[in-house]
Amino acid sequence: MSGSDYRINHQIRAREVRLIVEEPGPKGPVSENIGIVPLSDAMTMAQERGMDLVEVAPDANPPVCKVMDFGKFQYEQKRKEKRAKKNQVKIEVKEIQLKPKTDDYHLGISLKRARKWLEEGKKVKVRLRFRGREITHAYIGRERLEGVKEELSDVSVVEQMPNMEGRDMLMVLAPIADSK
Repeated sequence: MSGSDYRINHQIRAREVRLIVEEPGPKGPVSENIGIVPLSDAMTMAQERGMDLVEVAPDANPPVCKVMDFGKFQYEQKRKEKRAKKNQVKIEVKEIQLKPKTDDYHLGISLKRARKWLEEGKKVKVRLRFRGREITHAYIGRERLEGVKEELSDVSVVEQMPNMEGRDMLMVLAPIADSK
């Protein structure tokens, strides 16, 4: 649940709630379970402390409400989300484009670039583009991609075998995971 999904104060519709009061302690907030109380008593308790009554578990019977500073709670939730997003691993997919008639020199340059990306931990999509009547000789493209696969076999594994997509033949190579 994001910060806007919680019902607070007068938005809570239940007659009775299970009340939890959050008190500041020496090592962070300490939660105390008060028990099941009428909503009006819970609202009064929250107002006396200058805090908000927040419905944290609306599906429970009765709903669980917490007396806390809602602004601070929202801020902490956003910080947690940002931290989780920052720690996610982003896998980048790079692409090299070839043609069935790509000469060996240009193929070597493309393979050197692909090898560098694979060593950096990025995936590489190899796109072999057919033009005009070249598509009738798809076996030439398949042989070309097999050669690329063999050339990069020491730093990669095939994640997606060569297959046709329109006028292109695609193959995806993933870096070999380090066995540490």
